[in-house]
Amino acid sequence: QVQLVESGGGLVQPGGSLRLSCAASGSIFRLNGMGWYRQAPGKQRELVAGITRGGRTNYSEPVKGRFTISRDNAKNTVYLQMNSLKPEDSAVYYCHVVVGLHYWGQGTQVTVSS
Repeated sequence: QVQLVESGGGLVQPGGSLRLSCAASGSIFRLNGMGWYRQAPGKQRELVAGITRGGRTNYSEPVKGRFTISRDNAKNTVYLQMNSLKPEDSAVYYCHVVVGLHYWGQGTQVTVSS
């Protein structure tokens, strides 16, 4: 089993920044892909950003140039630095990792509002 603990969500004004963290623990031999998804009310869960073990990244179009995903393989942790936040970024953000199977975090709320 793999446990994921997310942190860093909250309320921020438009134009502000937040940094999400997700630490994996448990039966981890080798973490492969790690990433962040988000789900707004009434919408499907969507990929925000992903990163391979080797550091290759990909981003959804709405967040390109504003969000940065990174990872620390020694700490089994993935980060999402979110800058220039917009109200449409408001959602529950979920950490996702692949350790053979797919695992999801519990979600952390991000609200962008003045």
